[in-house]
Amino acid sequence: MSIALIILAAGKGTRMESDLPKVLHRIAHAPMLWHAMRAGQSLEPARSIVVAGHEAEHVAASAQAFDPEARVVIQSEQLGTAHAALQAGPELEGFDGDAIVLYGDTPFISQDTLEDMARARAEHDVVVLGFEAADPGRYGRLVTEGDALIRIVEYKDATDEERAISLCNSGVVAADAATLQSLLAEVKNDNAAGEYYLPDIVEIARARGLSAGVVHCAEAETLGVNSRAELAGAEASFQQAIRARLMADGVTLQAPETCWFAWDTVIGRDAEIEPNVIFGPGATIESGARIRAFSHLEGCHVSRGAIVGPFARLRPGAELAEHTHVGNFVEIKNAYLGEGAKANHLTYLGDADIGEGSNIGAGTITCNYDGVFKHRTTIGRNAFIGSDTMLVAPVTIGDGAMTGSGSVITDDVAPGALALGRAKQVEKAGFATRLFDMLKAKKAKQNKG
Repeated sequence: MSIALIILAAGKGTRMESDLPKVLHRIAHAPMLWHAMRAGQSLEPARSIVVAGHEAEHVAASAQAFDPEARVVIQSEQLGTAHAALQAGPELEGFDGDAIVLYGDTPFISQDTLEDMARARAEHDVVVLGFEAADPGRYGRLVTEGDALIRIVEYKDATDEERAISLCNSGVVAADAATLQSLLAEVKNDNAAGEYYLPDIVEIARARGLSAGVVHCAEAETLGVNSRAELAGAEASFQQAIRARLMADGVTLQAPETCWFAWDTVIGRDAEIEPNVIFGPGATIESGARIRAFSHLEGCHVSRGAIVGPFARLRPGAELAEHTHVGNFVEIKNAYLGEGAKANHLTYLGDADIGEGSNIGAGTITCNYDGVFKHRTTIGRNAFIGSDTMLVAPVTIGDGAMTGSGSVITDDVAPGALALGRAKQVEKAGFATRLFDMLKAKKAKQNKG
């Protein structure tokens, strides 16, 4: 059965107090919208339709950055969830399959739950996602008889008996796409807010003789984000979940609560993460690697047996082969370190290729930027770069070559050669003594004044 996703992302999010559309606020370095879209990808949807409204061009750009094939429709007036889902109609013309309605500000619906909903369509014409709430509060209640959903009742319209129900409405629904659109077209706005509410389709469906059922999920999956406080809560929830998953998969986290991960962080089993490590987007850590404390990694790949940190920074394009060492206060950007290469302290390697077994001394800098263009540094195998070497790119250091400490290297160095690029040392006898005497006398005079 083909699946179409309809992701509602039109709201302004007034309570966020932000110029940014609500669904573009980030959790684990990714817009909330991407979390919702990623969950739906497990169903291999034939179509993904994002309903945008407030700042629609920014929402559309974000949606298509995640999925270039995503289709974006506009809800020019925010008249309720049913009205929003109805805007997807033109993109569903001729579509033979099911549609699932998701929300861009409800980022944690799991892939397993969506797969359960897709399977439940074999039993019911309309499937609603519900959850048992610890504190049902003002959620809409799902009124059921056996496995049949009779209706959804809003809190303000519920009787005391109905308010005692703990099974609540998440808002996520699934149905045949054509049936869903026809149900949406019948929703009325005869309520105090004058809006068209998606839950009303259940009553309309049953009036037609169609069946409705409920799929259950954990309450945590239905967490919606409407304020900065809720955004912080969602971030904490995500981090807690990913820490638990990584440890269950065999990753050692020495102090889990101090490590922060991106939405797409990948870490292999038997990797070890020390305290206070931050992962930005695009980081992959292979099995058996060790990331030491206070390091920051993004857009990088760390291979088996490599050691990073403490206090290291790996920026986008950093690629560390097996058994490399990147130590304290080393920054790597758009650079490859071959197997066994080492840069143990106080070094910047940008736009560089470092051969296997090479040693990069403290204070080394690849001078890669001329103010307009970036240039590349190539260092061969088993080279030794002396401390405080400035490598002015473009430049190539041959296999087994060496640079003297404090050198500025502007020309290529042949394999096996030693390159020295220092200013001539000049010594002035007795000058230091005379200079210190002069400075001390000046200081004494100032103190007397």
